[in-house]
Amino acid sequence: MAGGILAAALVKEGKHVVAIPSFGFERRGAPVAAFLRFDERPIRAMTNIYEPDVILCIDPTVSRTVDVFAGMRRAGVLVQTTHLPLERLALPDELARVGLCDAVAIALKIFKRPITNTVMLGAYSRATGHVSLEALREAVEESEFRDAGLSQNLEALQRGYEETRVHELPEREVA
Repeated sequence: MAGGILAAALVKEGKHVVAIPSFGFERRGAPVAAFLRFDERPIRAMTNIYEPDVILCIDPTVSRTVDVFAGMRRAGVLVQTTHLPLERLALPDELARVGLCDAVAIALKIFKRPITNTVMLGAYSRATGHVSLEALREAVEESEFRDAGLSQNLEALQRGYEETRVHELPEREVA
């Protein structure tokens, strides 16, 4: 769902986008990956992304079972759900920027459940600058959310943007 909203927001800003969901085990709680390419020009590649520039990790526990940094390009960006400070994270040398957001705490306050999708879309906007918060708002408003759910998701998006801490890592240039 988050990948679809992000893709819609990027299209609103005039980008060409290809979104490719990838599902592993079909059970509730299993890790899910979504791949998204965007560019100013039409995109022909329709495959998974094996060397990402940016990793958006919306589940703070997924790195225990999956190497989320596999194939990470030099000078990459990580946007991570975590309550931990930067110093407590094991990060690869390839990273040039890290955006950290305590999305679970925000989601628990707003939704009363750890649903971090829209919180982390706000964090992505703040950490990367690839898409505006306004385009994300419009995409959320046009999504499948209903009355109360819509206002909660818009609040989650805003708080994710505002409460993300962005860290530039020394001697690295962002891709």
